[in-house]
Order: sequence, then structure tokens, then C-alpha cells
Amino acid sequence: MLLAACAALPGCALLKPPPAPPEPQGATEGTLAPLAVQLEVQAPGELESLLENYLDLGRLRALAPDEPITAAELRRLEAATPAQARALLETEGYFDAQVQVERVSDNPPRVRVTVQPGPRTIVRDVVWGVKGPLQQQLEAGDAGAMAARSALQTNWPLPPGTPFRNAAWGNAKSGALAQLRASGYAAATWESTRAEIDAVDQNAVLWVTAQSGPLFRTGQLRIRGLERQDEKTVRNLADFRPGTPATEQLLLDYQERLQKSGLFDRATVNIDTDPAVADATPVTVRLGELPLQTAIVGLGVSANTGPRATLEHIHRRIFGQRATLRNKFELAQLRQAWEGELTSHALPGLKRNLLGGTLERVESDDDVVQSARLRTGRAYDGERIDRLLFVEVERSTTRNDLGTETAQALSLNAHGTWRDVDNILLPTDGIGLSVQTAVGQARSDNFDGSTRSGPYARAYAKLQWWKPIGEDWYAHTRLELGQVFVRDGLRVPDSQRFRAGGDESVRGYGFRELGPEDNGVTRSGNVLMTASAEIARPLTPRIPGLWWATFVDIGNAADRWGDLEPALGIGAGVRYRSPLGPVSVDLAYGRETRSVRLHLNVGVQF
Repeated sequence: MLLAACAALPGCALLKPPPAPPEPQGATEGTLAPLAVQLEVQAPGELESLLENYLDLGRLRALAPDEPITAAELRRLEAATPAQARALLETEGYFDAQVQVERVSDNPPRVRVTVQPGPRTIVRDVVWGVKGPLQQQLEAGDAGAMAARSALQTNWPLPPGTPFRNAAWGNAKSGALAQLRASGYAAATWESTRAEIDAVDQNAVLWVTAQSGPLFRTGQLRIRGLERQDEKTVRNLADFRPGTPATEQLLLDYQERLQKSGLFDRATVNIDTDPAVADATPVTVRLGELPLQTAIVGLGVSANTGPRATLEHIHRRIFGQRATLRNKFELAQLRQAWEGELTSHALPGLKRNLLGGTLERVESDDDVVQSARLRTGRAYDGERIDRLLFVEVERSTTRNDLGTETAQALSLNAHGTWRDVDNILLPTDGIGLSVQTAVGQARSDNFDGSTRSGPYARAYAKLQWWKPIGEDWYAHTRLELGQVFVRDGLRVPDSQRFRAGGDESVRGYGFRELGPEDNGVTRSGNVLMTASAEIARPLTPRIPGLWWATFVDIGNAADRWGDLEPALGIGAGVRYRSPLGPVSVDLAYGRETRSVRLHLNVGVQF
């Protein structure tokens, strides 16, 4: 049966099996062996399971455990086993393996396969070749072509010194071709590939030559699916000109910008890969629009502000203009707020104009802060970097046991966020940095009845780092620093100053519980330092999205660095990695208050 199947396959060569072992005494050609043939493989490491699963003797046991087998068929399988085993071992890079087969018992039949694989073949060299337009561009010194070749060679997964395996060789060729196509050579193919194996010296030389085909460049945009939104917005989000190399990253970035614009629930971007149109390949954009208006009602609870209800309304083309209006109302136990923002749709250069305002009342253990803010400015939303430049007018009133304090400020602000992470919703590897700066003029009516005015400046930064460590262990660290530069006695609005404590600060303490004190009353300070270190891993391999974690937090706010006394919080919790971001539930102990507090948080804040 196996011989007939091999004869039907092109390129299949039959090896003459070695002479059959002597027939066991008492066995005849038609005698049925017991039902279960036992296979015993003696081989190092993963080779044992490879042979057990793919040798015909092992497959017979797995696929037909109840089918009788004749003594002659069993002898034929035994005779074929050495060649089969060597062929399987060659796929793992062992080209000089020694294989012995012996039957150690007849009733039931038990066959032992002993393997000495010998040295594993190692890749000695990789010889690269490129033909077609890519080679011509390389000879002309084109920077894009050199980057494409460099990426091809740098990302090659079988460099010299690595073990040679057939599966890795196939994956390397597929991955390298995909890499070349992603670099803009969408019609690239392999001109030739071969692996030269030296079984004596146990090394391999890999020869790969690519036929690049033409470099595809972007042509006209073909936009499909628009009903209410403006085509100009879609073109502004492209942010590339006709003639730009149509790399995979260029198209993916464009697709991501469309999805993040808040105007579409689906977006795909593709090119025509016909080499005949490579010089100006059409870029087809297919869109599904979100409703013109959306209202969202939410009920929830926060460890920071308690039970809450929210109402958010979004109009994605207010007054028929290319602009989005958002209004959000929040009613919580410790916070009541309205936030509104009018933003233009994408302008050339991926910029947006904005006008926004906030009314807020926040209650903490020691005070109540009411504030009003109005801002106008311009935002830039990039793949890794977001920037915001705005002018803001703000007024805040603080009431506590010391009396009432009012502060006002006019400021110029610049905010920036940079991130380089493996997943923006569920990061496990990478870095995120948020920076805020402000300069302005402030005036305050203080608790003691004095009035001060003058210039001030503010600086704030938060650095986060995620890193896998070992097998299924993940680390997350955070450092947060801030300072307000202002003369003594002058208070800037409360939102410009700092407090610590709560879910995204020092766990184990209440929201805004940490800061400088006057007569036992906690207030906001001019300097801030918090830090956190956390280690987590999945609870069970069966539920990889459910993690446990343990952490240490430290930090505080003060009027001056010399007065800052860090508070310590330690604890443990669980993480559920949902499609919308991580959901964290933590139980933390605050050393300064000697109390335990429950914390609940959703999402990642950069």
C-alpha cells in the first residue's frame, strides 16, 4: 500500500528495505498479531515525541488501535522504520543519525527504536542575491532600497550559527518574502532558494535569491462607503502624496488613523498589486461610517470617586461642518463634572483645532475644590506621538477647615505623549512617556486673607516601562515627577498643583489623600514624586487573560522637595486582559495609615 502511494507521487524515490528479520517461531504469513502494537522510542528530548507521533508504527497505534495486523505487515513496518526515522530526523537538522530497531517481545508485539542523532547541522553561511528593480536601485544608492535590503537581512531568522531545521527553513523563506513585499515590492517572488547540506561537517549553506519586481508607489485614492462625512477628511488622514512607496506600514498607519478618527466603525486600505500599475497603484479605501450622533449612558463605580453615572453625547458633523462636538456629564459620589470639546476633523498634517471647557467639583477627605477651565488650541495625533498646544484660562476655589482659597491663571501649555509598545491597549513590552509644560500668570486670594500675583511655570513627566521577564512573567514600572515653579505665597489653580494617592498613584491610600498638611488639613503641593513596581503572570495556562500581580508603590506631594516624605503602599491583585484594556482589582496596604484599601481600575493611562 505505501509502495503504491509513493509510486503515485512525483519525485518520490523508493529505498530498498533491508532484509526482513527472521520470522518469530510459530508465526506464519497470515497469522494475526495481537491488536495493540507497542512502540518504545529511546531518543533525546523532543525527538522522542517526533518519532512516536510520525513513524508508521506510532501512527498505526494512534489511528487504528482496533484493527488486526498480520505478522508480515508488522515485519514490513519494522523494516521501513530506520529509513523513516532518518528522514524525520533530517527535518530537525540531524543528517548523520544512527537508528536501531528491535522487537523485544511478541505477545503483545513490542518494538524498540533506539536513536543516536549525532551532531545537529548548523547554518554556516547565508548567501543573499537580489534581482530586478531593487538591485538597480541599490546600485544607484537609493536609501529606500538599502533600507529594504537591510530589513530583509536583519530579520532573517536563520543567521549563521543557528540550528538548521526544515520547518524553520520554510518559515524563513515565507517570512523574508513577506518582508520584501511589505517594503513596497508587492509582486516579489523567489528567483531561487536552496540549502546545501554537508553531512560530514554538519553545516549548511543557504542560498536565497529574490526577484523583487517593481517598487509600488501610491496613485489616486479610491474612497468607498462615504454617506455623511467629507472626502477631504479622509484624504487629510492619508498624510502621504501620490508617488510615495506603498509599504505595508504606510497602509496600516493610514488604516489605523481612519479607525482612531472617531468617524468610522470599520476601515480597510488596500492597493492593486498588478505590476502594470506599480508606478501609480490605486489605493482603495473602504469605510463604514459611525452614526451621525451617539448618546452613551453609563453606570459604574470607582475606587477614587465612588458610584457614578455618566451621560455622553457625540455629534460627528455639528451644523454640517467638518467638526465633532462632545459633551460628557458625570455624577459621582465625590466628583461632579461637565466636559465639552469642539474639535475639527483632520486638517492637513494630521492636525486638529479644538475649543474645550470643564466645570468640576471634587470632594476629598479634607476639602472641596470647584474649578472652571476654558481652553483653545491645536492637537497633533501621530502613530507614536501625540502633541497638544493650547491656551487656557482657569479659576479654582478650595474650601476646607482653614477657610476659602481662590486662584486664577492664564497659561500657555504644551503636552506630549510618546509611546513605543507592543500593544496600545494591552502593553507587555515597551515604553510610554507623557510630558506636560506650562508657563503663565497667576493670582490667588489665600486662606490667610493675603493676595498674591505673579508668573509661574509647571513641569510634569510620567515614564512607564513594560517588559516580559522569564517565561510568563511580566514587569511594569512607573515613575512620576512634577513641580510648579512659583514664588512663596502665590497659589496657582488646584489642577496645576499636585496630590498623590489612589488607583493610578500610590495604592493603599485614598484619592488625593496624600499631600502637604496645614493644621491637619491635606492640600495640594508644588512638587510630586510617585513610583511603582509591579510583577504579574497568568493565574493558569487555561485562562491566559487572567493574571495575578503583586506591587509596591511609593510617593507623595509636598511644597518643596526637602519636605517630601514618601508614603509606602504594598499589595496584590488580579488583572483581566479584556479587549477594551486591562481591568485591575487590587488590595493594598498603606503603611502610613495602617489600613487596607480596595482599588479598581480599567485601561492604561499614558
